[in-house]
Amino acid sequence: MKAVIPAAGLGTRFLPATKAQPKEMLPLIDKPAIQFVIEEAVESGIDDILIITGRGKRAIEDHFDKSFELEEVLKEKNKRDLLKQIEEVSDLADIHYIRQREAKGLGNAIYYAKKHVGNEPFAVLLGDDVVFCEKPCTRQLLDIHEKYKSTVIAVDQIGKDMIHNYGVIDCEPVGNSIYRIKDLVEKPKAEDAPSNLGIIGRYILTPEIFDAIKRTATGRGGEVQLTDALRILNREQDMYAYDFEGVRYDLGNKLDYIRATISYSLQREEFRDSVLKYMKEVLNE
Repeated sequence: MKAVIPAAGLGTRFLPATKAQPKEMLPLIDKPAIQFVIEEAVESGIDDILIITGRGKRAIEDHFDKSFELEEVLKEKNKRDLLKQIEEVSDLADIHYIRQREAKGLGNAIYYAKKHVGNEPFAVLLGDDVVFCEKPCTRQLLDIHEKYKSTVIAVDQIGKDMIHNYGVIDCEPVGNSIYRIKDLVEKPKAEDAPSNLGIIGRYILTPEIFDAIKRTATGRGGEVQLTDALRILNREQDMYAYDFEGVRYDLGNKLDYIRATISYSLQREEFRDSVLKYMKEVLNE
């Protein structure tokens, strides 16, 4: 299976930091957001990855390319640990790139992957959604896809104060944290939301999604919404949602970015004790 990572957004929620750099390259400590996403795909068994980029996203390609000058400097200075990290980044996977010519929404971005993925199911991982969990979120979805042979969408329980920012599913339970999707609604008002299960940036899609996208009318913001295309697909084949095990952070959201940075620092042995000590000091001030 191949993976598609849409990373063509303008990052307006994180201006001015994203004025001259892709939002997907914003780091948690020393690792860019999109590297977490690619590592998740690889750990899920996928090493053929297409990244949908846009204008001003060259830094993403440079990050995953070899850097001969930097590697030579690290060799000369005998910084073997850093050299190993740099080499591992460029050897993570077979990464391909295609540019979305206009910012016409997530559905339009995914349509650019049609030739690359062919007539096979494929994974979609949004480039600024980071998920921390023991078993990779994409691997969890793949296991369910292997059972049902259908589209599977990751969902999370969302509070009423934030539900208007998400696509939301109407559904019925069919297993442990597994739901058959009856309908999908893009960014409903809290009082109109059919459930508290919001769609997050992880999908396993069947190739029929491309025809559904082609038939999707332009929606909110003059964009082709993936949720609208999924509604069309859902009328023609069963689709499932999975309330995944793990914690997801939207790194386009400033508060989530802070939370994710703290969470990741506590996972890092070299930072954990110092960060906990600092947090206690701040709380006791």
